[in-house]
Amino acid sequence: MQFLLMSLFAAGIVALDQWTKFLVLQNIPLYGHVDAIPGLFHLTYVRNTGAAFSAFEGAQWLFAIIFLLLTVAIFYEYFKSRQPFTTFERWLIAAIYGGGVGNMIDRIRFGYVVDMIEVDFMNFAVFNVADCFITCGCILLILHLAFFNKAFWKEEKK
Repeated sequence: MQFLLMSLFAAGIVALDQWTKFLVLQNIPLYGHVDAIPGLFHLTYVRNTGAAFSAFEGAQWLFAIIFLLLTVAIFYEYFKSRQPFTTFERWLIAAIYGGGVGNMIDRIRFGYVVDMIEVDFMNFAVFNVADCFITCGCILLILHLAFFNKAFWKEEKK
């Protein structure tokens, strides 16, 4: 049951991500922008053929391999090895995976990822909803593993 709920959560993230990208593609020309919340962020439609900050630009095959390995690892962990992840950490993994699916859909469909959120208060790369879930999920997962899940770091005694 927990796996089903987490799968639905990841699917909801994918739906939200794809919906926001659809709205941008329908309403903002490439490199055009729309003010959203002045002083906080605006929407700017850009195409990203790389990863964060356009790293590994054009290496779509690399992203597909990484995504496939992540998918296999998640299914193996959940159904075979059952690492000592907490329920919260499993929700974070679902959020990371949902974001990855959203971006992989773009890569397969367009050959690039649609990015649109540009913050006004700092110089930062344009990103999308999927990137938010991937980044926040990774940061929270690392912090939770480091500070709250001591069982994850214990070596098994034989």
